[in-house]
Amino acid sequence: MAGGGVRKKSPGPPSPAWGKFHALWHEKHLVLFKTEYTLLVVSVLWFLEIGINIWVIQKVAYTEIDWKAYMDEVEGVINGTYDYTQLKGDTGPLVYPAGFVYIFTALYYITSHGVNIRLGQYLFAVFYLITLLLVFRIYYHTKKVPPYVFFFVCCASYRIHSIFVLRLFNDPVAMMLLFGAINLFLDGYWTLGCGLYSLAVSVKMNVLLFAPGLLFILLSEFGFIRTFPKLSLCAAIQLLLGLPFLMENPVGYVSRAFDLGRQFIFKWTVNWRFLPEWLFLNRYFHLLLLAAHLLTLLLFALRRWKRPGESILELLQEPGKRKIPAQKTTVDHILFFSLNSMKYCLPEEATQRFSEW
Repeated sequence: MAGGGVRKKSPGPPSPAWGKFHALWHEKHLVLFKTEYTLLVVSVLWFLEIGINIWVIQKVAYTEIDWKAYMDEVEGVINGTYDYTQLKGDTGPLVYPAGFVYIFTALYYITSHGVNIRLGQYLFAVFYLITLLLVFRIYYHTKKVPPYVFFFVCCASYRIHSIFVLRLFNDPVAMMLLFGAINLFLDGYWTLGCGLYSLAVSVKMNVLLFAPGLLFILLSEFGFIRTFPKLSLCAAIQLLLGLPFLMENPVGYVSRAFDLGRQFIFKWTVNWRFLPEWLFLNRYFHLLLLAAHLLTLLLFALRRWKRPGESILELLQEPGKRKIPAQKTTVDHILFFSLNSMKYCLPEEATQRFSEW
């Protein structure tokens, strides 16, 4: 340069990371409302939940409801009792399928025969964090839920923390497996997802309430011929897990683990607390709820899940042979959450722990 001056280097283009930070700063007032920031928000919430769970475990008193009963029930199996009609705990007989027994037997040994409650709470905190990841991922796939909603899903809910780390119910284990299965379905791992779904059913029978939606999706995706092996896998897992108990007393196992006629206690209901107890316990009221649930399923199948111009019977055919070509299953076609709403609103047994579902 003339005059001996030194030429200054022109600044290079900003780095991609700086560009993203700059855009984030300018849209900071929209972070909680624009879906492209969902991943950022849920990541912050998830790490925040680690601290919240530790604080809850350390500062809030544990409430004994079913944990001791669970331990008594699996201890009976450990001691050699395989007749389900002879297995019971403080709160009554064992009414959960065999998968529950195996998982809670593992927890029995990990927690020093169920005595180390604090360790159990931390294990359930891990279950909670895994479940959160699975639920966040499902909603992230939709690209429709604004990020601020996730705060109310987790951090703002005292009840959800109570169900997991202060009560140690078996519902969190069942739902962790179910949400894992839904994630597998979203990724196209249908056989593996069906296996995990069946494991969830083996922890708590209530997961069967999602079965109509799963059946509809499988038929829509594969037709009857290719759906049948996946249903057979679900059944085979139940038989394999229940085999020791089925060999001892098959009727006792099925009637206890999958008791469809069980009477529920009025004091635990949430949805129907406004009713008088005599009406809640009336069998005709139970039949009315069952009819309402089946009718709602039928209406959803015909009006919501089925595409216009498509016959329900066409679902039995191979997708390539249908008049209307089959669409690739996306998160919008995953029917579990509409089923979940139905199941929470209608069943007589809906209790506070169902809010975790």
